[in-house]
Amino acid sequence: MKSLKRVAAVIGVGHSDWVGDWTRVRAGERPDDCYGYAASAFRNALADANIAREKIDGLIVGPTTAYERMAEVLGMNVRWGDQADAVLSVVQACMAIESGQADIVALVYGNDQRSVGTQYGGPQAMGGDQFLSYVYHSPWGMTSQGALYALMFRRYSELFGISERDLGHVAVAQREGSSVNPNAIQRKRITIEDYMAAPYITEPLRLFDYCLINDGGVALIIAEAGLAKTLSPKPVYIEAVGRYDLNKGATSLEPRLTDFYRPAQQAVAEQIFGTSGLDPKDIDVLQVYDSFSVHVPLALEGYGYCKVGETGRFMREDGIGLAGRLPTNTSGGHLSESYMQGWNHQIECVRQARGECGARQIENCRRVHYTSDVAGKAVSIIYGA
Repeated sequence: MKSLKRVAAVIGVGHSDWVGDWTRVRAGERPDDCYGYAASAFRNALADANIAREKIDGLIVGPTTAYERMAEVLGMNVRWGDQADAVLSVVQACMAIESGQADIVALVYGNDQRSVGTQYGGPQAMGGDQFLSYVYHSPWGMTSQGALYALMFRRYSELFGISERDLGHVAVAQREGSSVNPNAIQRKRITIEDYMAAPYITEPLRLFDYCLINDGGVALIIAEAGLAKTLSPKPVYIEAVGRYDLNKGATSLEPRLTDFYRPAQQAVAEQIFGTSGLDPKDIDVLQVYDSFSVHVPLALEGYGYCKVGETGRFMREDGIGLAGRLPTNTSGGHLSESYMQGWNHQIECVRQARGECGARQIENCRRVHYTSDVAGKAVSIIYGA
């Protein structure tokens, strides 16, 4: 991973009309499909990068679409391509650039999950027992990610004393960011009292602990670092990347209920901070994959932003809101901005580093840490201006 330090930079970002499409889908319309949303995001990213499509020689598409079909839809005939999720697509783009397989890589994602009624819970969620690890437990009624994270938080709270009220600071802080984000779907601010009054979905998780389900697309354009300097007035460099997998017990509950992914997070922390020469106090903004609010407190301690067992106090006293010690998921994240499976977080990382976030902009933001901790593996990126 050391060889990937600052080999590439983001020169363009774009997304579809999340708010408008949310309104239209709820009215019974189907504005587009996953390829159309992706194409819209790609056009916006090209405009942001101010480059011609023909300059791009690499393409990575999200796992919700087929690589070959996406290339056809976008009119691209690149020399290198792949398929990956949000965080790994950034890592793989850097690898392709470092190895000389591509100079400029487009990362494109589209999802029509709300329009088509994608199931993320129930015995047939995302293809049943052949796909996601949590449905292995369907004979015992554990058929949703919400149930898994509810059990995970219950276990953590019993060990370390974090309360449901403490967890509410995640949703409240993210609504603070989304309330001043014109691209966010949920913009009404909430208080801790609002959070506590919300109904349980899977106790102890409440309505505001769950992510949105909406249609949309996201695109990023990443270029070789030297080339990026000539193409963009504000390239955002990829300072460091890291990954560590907990494969033992990955399809069971064991890694989630014993160490809460902490060993993987700590290993990745050593990689990204060691490679970049930074440490947690040098990070201005943290972005955490948040299909559920529970991801955030576990990441805070896993990456060394607070001591193990102190995450409740950290969120309550130090703060993760826009004026807090560590602003986290400043756009609203998956809970309030848009559920783009980690892709929208990459855009927020870039925009914060560029200083383009308006009322939610963190002053003097230069370094943003993104992390994804799912199904036994931890992956992180540090973006730098």
